[in-house]
Amino acid sequence: MPTHLQQMLQLVDEFFAVKNDPSQLDVTPIVMEQLNELHTATLSEEVIGDGPVCWILLIPSTQETMEKFLSGKISESDILKESMSAKKEGRGFDSIYLCSAIVLPEFRKKGIAKKITLEAITSMRKDFDIRTLYSWPFSEEGKKLSMLIGELSSLPVKIKE
Repeated sequence: MPTHLQQMLQLVDEFFAVKNDPSQLDVTPIVMEQLNELHTATLSEEVIGDGPVCWILLIPSTQETMEKFLSGKISESDILKESMSAKKEGRGFDSIYLCSAIVLPEFRKKGIAKKITLEAITSMRKDFDIRTLYSWPFSEEGKKLSMLIGELSSLPVKIKE
């Protein structure tokens, strides 16, 4: 039987097909390092048993970056590039991109993604004046999670359709 980690990696490959879509963020070790530079809560997980059952990826960004992404002027991978530039320039972050939330099927509908995402947003809000949450959901469940997280964190949500 595959481990939770193996199942998660397979689920990510099947669901997002990042390798076939250069507009999506491919989470390599270098990207993980950059995300951690932005904030320690960018990558969050819930581990049960032999590995992760939930992964959450959030990217702190600016309203300007958010608007460019939502209007199709930049890609998802450009969000990280722009956020890294903003950090180097000493600009603060005022929005969060809910990049992905992956939960193994047998652990869904238990509130794990909600809990982990809210904890990460709370952590980021201690360091940044966050005013907006945005996402590009790949499923109806993803859209529902984005809206619920916005409601529970009192953040307006903008969705890329």
